[in-house]
Amino acid sequence: MRSVVISGTGLFTPPYTITNEELVESFNAYVRKQNAANATAIAAGEMEPLVESDAAFIEKASGVKQRYVMEKDGILDPERMRPNLRKRSNDEPSILTEIAVAAARDALAVAKKTPEDIDAVIVACSNLERAYPAIAIEVQKELGCKQGFAFDMNVACSSATFGLKQAYDMVRSGGADTVLVVDPEICSGHLNFRDRDSHFIFGDVATAMIIEAKDNATSDDQFEILGAKCATEFSNNIRNNSGFLNRSEGDFTSTPFDQDRLFVQNGRKVFREVVPLVSAMIIEHLGELGIEPSSLKRMWLHQANIHMNDMIGKKVLGREPTPEEQPNILKDYANTSSAGSIIAFAKHHDGIDPGEISIICSFGAGYSAGNVVVKRL
Repeated sequence: MRSVVISGTGLFTPPYTITNEELVESFNAYVRKQNAANATAIAAGEMEPLVESDAAFIEKASGVKQRYVMEKDGILDPERMRPNLRKRSNDEPSILTEIAVAAARDALAVAKKTPEDIDAVIVACSNLERAYPAIAIEVQKELGCKQGFAFDMNVACSSATFGLKQAYDMVRSGGADTVLVVDPEICSGHLNFRDRDSHFIFGDVATAMIIEAKDNATSDDQFEILGAKCATEFSNNIRNNSGFLNRSEGDFTSTPFDQDRLFVQNGRKVFREVVPLVSAMIIEHLGELGIEPSSLKRMWLHQANIHMNDMIGKKVLGREPTPEEQPNILKDYANTSSAGSIIAFAKHHDGIDPGEISIICSFGAGYSAGNVVVKRL
């Protein structure tokens, strides 16, 4: 079996930001209008009034201060409250492909690779904009990769680490020499901006990684993969029922904001169940590799909620992690689903000496969780 490295990362950040204050202003305008329209029913006790949101509450509950988005005006319009993205023709690159390619080009440059070097492309993300043809095949074409194969995969917020494991296994076994894993996440498209409990959670972004055989790598910035592990356990506590069967299920056109067809979660249950699951998985995986958890230099965790990350870090390390040991990008990017841990890795891997060991970990709907243990070369 060959040794495998991550030799390059890329990051595409959308052009627009929405602060908590901007988001709250829009949400509260919507709430006031709805409460006024339903004033009679509310006064009669037939309906509960909607509760306004608060910027300080959002930051305290999640650690999020702002988020990047592909389109801003539609989200902040109280009459629309969803992004207003232009429909593209079949002859144009899709929007997921566009942002994936931007991140991929950066990763190729860091890895000192060309598109012709890529044997496989994996697009791993939470929400694909179409069923087929695979976004990955379109990325392969737009990049100019002239060999190999491409495919899409979805394990929600764990997609990036699951994609990394697939790439690691392919390169390690000799099935490919160089694999591109891209995680384009336009989370604003599936977020219910009219739900107080979740309207602030997500942002948009795209990340990319080059995974290749260690013997072929020429990058100045390499991390050897020591092991990758994935686990799943079915749960309904994070769910999105949007899909091609929706049009067969009743009056599809009249309920475009049906909560069941957008992101929905039971946040308290997720916190209570996922934190011990992920913590135990990390400790067990490190034990299998003969690594003491206390020796970890850095933990790049899924960026879902700052309190979850702090608790997982404490359980794994046996103490409070420092900001350097467990970088947080939530305040700037919010939750970007599968891309979160990769953003943290891409932006915060300086200061690690050769031989020091760290971990990339993501977790989310499924439940699903993935670890990739790496050593700085």
